[in-house]
This record gives sequence, structure tokens and C-alpha cells, in this order.
Amino acid sequence: MVGTSVTDQQPTIFDFPMTTTLPHGGFRLCTFTPLHFSEKNKSMNDPFENIFAMPPMIDEESEFIPLLSPEDEESMNAEEIPDILGILPLRNTVLFPGVVIPITVGRDKSIKLIKDAYKKSKIIGVLAQKDVGIEDPTPGDMNAIGTVARILKMLRMPDGNTTVIIQGKKRFAIKEMLQTEPYFKATITPFDEVKPTGKTREFNALVGSLKDLALSIIRQSPNIPSESEFAIKNIESPSFLINFISSNMDADVAEKQKMLEVANLEQRATMVLEHLTKSLQMLELKNQIQSKVKVDIDKQQRDYFLNQQMKQIQEELGVNSFEQEIDELKVRSKKKKWAKEVEAHFAKEVTKLERMNPSAAEYSVQMNYLEVILDLPWDEKSKDNFNLKNAKRILDRDHFGLTKVKERIIEHLAVLKLKGDMKAPILCLVGPPGVGKTSLGKSIATAVGRQYVRMSLGGVRDESEIRGHRKTYIGAMPGRILKNITKAKFSNPVFVLDEVDKLTRDAHGDPSSALLEVLDPEQNNAFHDNFLELDYDLSTVLFIATANTLSTIQPALRDRLEIIEVNGYTIEEKMEIAKRHLLPKQVKEHGIKASDVKIGGKVMEKIIDSYTRESGVRSLEKTIAKIVRNRAMHIAMEEPKSANITAQDVEDILGPPKVHRDLYQDNSVAGVVTGLAWTAVGGDILFIETSLSKGKGKLTLTGNLGDVMKESATIALEYLRAHADKLDLDSEVFDKWNLHIHVPEGATPKDGPSAGITMFTALASVFTQRKVRSHMAMTGEITLRGKVLPVGGIKEKILAAKRARITDIVICEDNRKDVNEIEAEYLKGLKFHYVKTMDDVIAYALLKEKVPNAIKVE
Repeated sequence: MVGTSVTDQQPTIFDFPMTTTLPHGGFRLCTFTPLHFSEKNKSMNDPFENIFAMPPMIDEESEFIPLLSPEDEESMNAEEIPDILGILPLRNTVLFPGVVIPITVGRDKSIKLIKDAYKKSKIIGVLAQKDVGIEDPTPGDMNAIGTVARILKMLRMPDGNTTVIIQGKKRFAIKEMLQTEPYFKATITPFDEVKPTGKTREFNALVGSLKDLALSIIRQSPNIPSESEFAIKNIESPSFLINFISSNMDADVAEKQKMLEVANLEQRATMVLEHLTKSLQMLELKNQIQSKVKVDIDKQQRDYFLNQQMKQIQEELGVNSFEQEIDELKVRSKKKKWAKEVEAHFAKEVTKLERMNPSAAEYSVQMNYLEVILDLPWDEKSKDNFNLKNAKRILDRDHFGLTKVKERIIEHLAVLKLKGDMKAPILCLVGPPGVGKTSLGKSIATAVGRQYVRMSLGGVRDESEIRGHRKTYIGAMPGRILKNITKAKFSNPVFVLDEVDKLTRDAHGDPSSALLEVLDPEQNNAFHDNFLELDYDLSTVLFIATANTLSTIQPALRDRLEIIEVNGYTIEEKMEIAKRHLLPKQVKEHGIKASDVKIGGKVMEKIIDSYTRESGVRSLEKTIAKIVRNRAMHIAMEEPKSANITAQDVEDILGPPKVHRDLYQDNSVAGVVTGLAWTAVGGDILFIETSLSKGKGKLTLTGNLGDVMKESATIALEYLRAHADKLDLDSEVFDKWNLHIHVPEGATPKDGPSAGITMFTALASVFTQRKVRSHMAMTGEITLRGKVLPVGGIKEKILAAKRARITDIVICEDNRKDVNEIEAEYLKGLKFHYVKTMDDVIAYALLKEKVPNAIKVE
């Protein structure tokens, strides 16, 4: 039988005399010739493989060594052992009581010990070495717990080695090492086994599980003969069964030594059970892997023959074979203008594709990946049109107004024309809906002669929408940035990122953070898409982002954008836009002639003023479309109608006016002041109303006001209290009157600090009962020190004041620069009064004259 040498020499596999299991139970000692095996033939993967590898030949001289029965075990345990024993160190095994093992002895000390013991009592002590690599161990190199052994047989092999068969008797502990020469000798004490007493059922179940596991391992291991089952089945003693399995299982010396040192039999059985369970799992896994590998090899051979047949069929049908598809990819790649790194990567991926099985799922993924690389315009740029006058003419033709935006585009083209190469700016058009932000991008593309692509970001919440998925995922694809670049077929299009303020985020990532790389001129020359796995240059793309508000844009992203405000249109601008663009467009779309419908200036102004309430022209376009449809219906029904649309026609078609704008009201009531407000659809005016009633100084605020606006009212009242003497007011008057501040249109939420000076003026007017200057409106933030601070939305507020027939506007001195940026035509008929303090506001806004029927406030 082939077994592992367990000698004090280096381990070698020998065919030496040892025991073999027989079907009826028991061991037979056999002798035969040494047969050396090379190291690569060692097989130690399976439990028991070291003891049950190959049954030896049996002859008439074979000596039977029966399996240990419970009676034999009791007899063995009752034997007295000497107090002093010769000690044999073993290098690579542990001997357990009752177990028979062969060892090859090579050390001089060991040979001397074996010969002396064999002549006398044949009893020795066996200790396992702590380190198998030590050639000449000392007492400290050996474990303290070992096994008393009886030498059953000693044989001299033809190669000069001495082989002995020993059987473990009982365990012992070293008490004191007496000598080291000529061999080790020590005094020992018994290391008795603790057997379970009460829980016999549980212990029997544990032993049964051990036996079942051992049998399962034997059956599943191809290198262990089936006769080994009989040995396991015929072992009756639980203690010997545990020792027998412990000795023969696939475990290192240290682990076996731990088991030997456990005195409690039940605990040792549990340790063996845990190890056998792991061994069985590893064996099952190994068998599964071997089975799977065999199935995979069979499948590959089958697929190869089928693919060869498919290739022949495709050639007969004239269909492109897989080789032809790969050749086409290579031909396309030669026409591409790309960097050497991209070319090398493409060649590597093509080579990978050629090695793949065409019927495998990965083949189509790899083919799709290569086609994406080929479809991208790596260094293919459209030629820019540097005719600046023509570009300006196109921008003016398509959009009325928007002067700042047009100037910025022309400036970029001018620098590009002079320098020949410049990183494209990242523009962000911010303004209310319907003012033409998105359509402006298309006009810019036409003006500069580039391709136009648009990507809507509204509701995008997944980072992979921007950067793509890794190609290892099922259904992976590049991000929408590269997909749109591919659609443009040039690497320098005008790319509109629509509604950038409406990006959201969830567990899949933050797309606005992914846009940081796209919209940073210092980084986007090496944009990394997860699917592409290559850097792509976006620095020549002219990105134009659009947004309705900056408040929801991530600060880091906003910092990368060049903000250009696109404000709402005046009535005059809307009339011009309707005349030039909206009406002709609707006439064309409804299939009638321009002569079939005509809308004059007064009628158009009525439509804008009475039926739309917006900063842009989207609702206006829908309203005009309704009028044009009405005319188209009459023409189709051959009903004669005048082409000129009158004010009455408008009311007949659209119904009564839907929008009633607030106009300036007189100054006959104290405590009512006109303020200016900014809304999402443009500017508007609002009235701050105050009233007094006898009471104890209670302040009431109504009108659906936000926290900031409520704070402004509190600041205004406290400042007025602190400086009552400036208005000839008694400070005690504030404790005798209840104050109520109301802002009409209570259903509309209102907030912001810009109504501060309006509230202060209203409070000063109601307490002094002085008139407020007529046809005046104001806006500005206030502080407790009496300062007036600047506010935003000046253009929209000025347009609202003009629509409400306001003539005088009071604003902060620091807003003068904002007024100077507004075109002169919008300021016509308006007079501005710039203030720095609240005293300046009162000095201008309040007249010395009292209101009619003034109440006496004291």
C-alpha cells in the first residue's frame, strides 16, 4: 500500500510493509519490495488518502492485526505503563491510541531506541515535533503530550532504511526529560481520557455522524478503495473510531496534536466532526469543479463543430460570417482619425474578440463595444463659420432682444477667428420659462456652422446617464453625453444641456456631480465614460446649459458656468416677437396664407396684456394659435370673415379677459404703499396695506407671508419705535394701538426681503397719517441700523412698474449699476430715486400733507 513516510527524515512516498484493511475487518501485515515514487505523484488532497491509497498484495506470510474491539480497548487501558520511557520524535505525523502506523526510521538516535526497545519490552513513547523542518530536535522542539506505542514489527529494507510498525496504546504527558543521549528518555505521567457519562444519546449521535461523514468521504474520493468502508463500519469502540479517523484524516500535524491533547472524548469528537465537515465540503466542491470543467470542455468541442458548420452555411447563403464582420471593423478603423493610444486599445480589443466564441454572450457585448468606439467622432470637427456679421444676422433673425447673449457668442467667435484654437466657454442661460433659452442654442449652432444636439436633464437622477455603465453589465451602454456626440457625427457640436436646474439624485448617484467633469474646461479634455474606458476630448464642444433658477444648481457646478441672465420680455418686445415669429409660424402650421389673418398692434397688445401672464411667449403662442385655428375653421367651412382681427373678435374667440393686472391706486388712504416684486413669470407690483385699531400694541401679519417677509415687518416696526421722535411721534403710541399689516392676494405665497422699505414707509404713513407720494413704487431691504440694501430682479420689477403706470421708483443706491445695464428704451417715462438710508426713503416718499379724514394717533 502507498502511504506517506512519517519518519524523522524528509517525507517520501514509499511502498513499504504495512497493514491493509480486510472486508471482514482487521488489518493484515504484508511485506514487499520498496518502490519509490516521484514527488509529483504524491496525492494528499483527500482525507484518508494517505492511508487508503492502494491495497497491497496479500500472500500466505501476511500477518493479521485485528481491529481494536471494545474489550481490547479496555484491556489496553488497564495495562500498566512504565514511569520511564524512551522517547521517539516523529516529524510529520501524530500517533493516536489504538491506531497502527508504519514509520521509516533514519536518525541514529531513533534507530538506537528502536533496537533497544525491540529487544526488551517493545514499549516506547512517541512525541510529534512542533516544527517538521528541524533535523535534530531538542526536548523543547517536541510537544508535551504524546502516545505510548508498542513496536509490532521491525524490518530492514533493501535500501538500508529501517521500517517499523507501531501501535498506539494510551496517551501520556512528559514529566521530566532525563537524557538526550544516546536517545531521549523521560519520566511520564498518564494523560487519561475523560469519557461522557450522562448524555449517552447525544454522544452516540455524534459518533454516528462521524461514521457517516467518514463513509461519505470514502465514497466520494476516487483514490480511496471501497474496502475502507468495511474498516470504518466494523469499528465498535467510539474512542477507537475517533482516534482512527483523527489519525487518517487530511490534517496537518499541529491540528492533529490539538486533538490528541483534548482529554474530553466528546469535545475531541466535535473537533473531528467539524474538520470532516469542512473536508467533505471541499471534496464536493472539487468534484463539482471537475465535473463542470468536463462539461465545459465537451460544450466547447460541440460549439466548435457547430460554428464550423454555421460558417459554411453562411458562406453558401452569402451572409457575412464572423470573420467578415471583424474584417469590416478593421477596415473602418483604418479610416479613423484617432490617437495612438486609442488605436492600440482598439487593436487589443479586436484581438480579444477574435479569440471569443461567436455564440458566447460576451461576443455580442464585445462587438457592440468596438462599434461604439468606431462610431465616435474622435478627431472629426466641423468647420466653423467665422463670418461674424452673418452670425449676428442669424441670431437677430431668430431671436428678438437677448442682446447680452448674442454679444457673448460673437465675442467667442471673434477670439476663435483670431487665435484659431480656444477652449469653448460653458454658457448657462438662466431665465423664466418661454423666453427662448433652448431655441437660442439651435440658432447659435446655425450661426457658427456647427451640429446641434440637445440633452434634456429634467428628472435625470442616475449618474450612469451621464457617464454610462461599465460594459460588464447586461445591457450596458455609453452615457448620453457620448451618445449625443455620436449622433452629431462631429466632436465639436453645440451641445444644449436643457433644464440643468432640474437634476435630481438618488441611491444610484448624483448626476450633477458627474457633470462637474463634463463642464470644467480644465478637465473635459479627458472625459472618462465608464462604458468606453477611454478618455474622450470634450474641450471643443460648445456647451450651453439652460435653467429657470440658480438656487437648485449645485454650487460646485454653478461655479463652472458662465451665467447669462435671460430676462422676461416687455410688452413691446412680445409684440415684435409675435409679429416676426409667432404669427407667421402659426399661419404656416395651420395651412393658411398670411393674408388670411392679420392682427394689428392694439389688438396684439390686448391679447398680451389681458390673456397672458408670463415672462416668455409660450402662452402667447398658444393664444395666437387658437385665433389662427378659428380663422382656419371659417376658411375651411367657406364662411366669409374679415382677415383683420378686432378686439371684439378676440373676446369672441378667447372669451373675457383672463388676466387683470394691478394698476397704481391713489394715495388717499394712509398706510398703503406700492411695492415691486419678482416672480417666476416676471415682475409684478404688490400693495402693502396697514391699519390701526385701539389696543395694546399687538402686531398682526396676514397675506400668506414667508418668514423673511415677516422679519422685514418686525425690523420696520422696531426701527420706527426707536426713531419715533424723527416723525414727531410719542413712543408710547405704539403700546396704545394694534397694528395690522396685510399684503393682498392671500392665496399667493410671498417671501423675500425686498419689501422692507415698502413696509417701513407704510408704517410711517399710518402712524403719522401723512400721504404717500403718488405714482410711486419702491423696493429694497432694510436693517435695524436704518440702512437700505440692494435687491435683485431689477429689470423685471422696472417692467412691472411701467406696466402699472408707475412714474417714480425708489431703490437702493447700490442698484444704480443694475439700472445702468438696462436698455434706455425700457426706462423711458420712469424716474429713479436712489436712497442709502430709511430716512432718505421717508424724506422723499412721505408728503407733509395729511390724508383726508385722518385719525388722531396719540
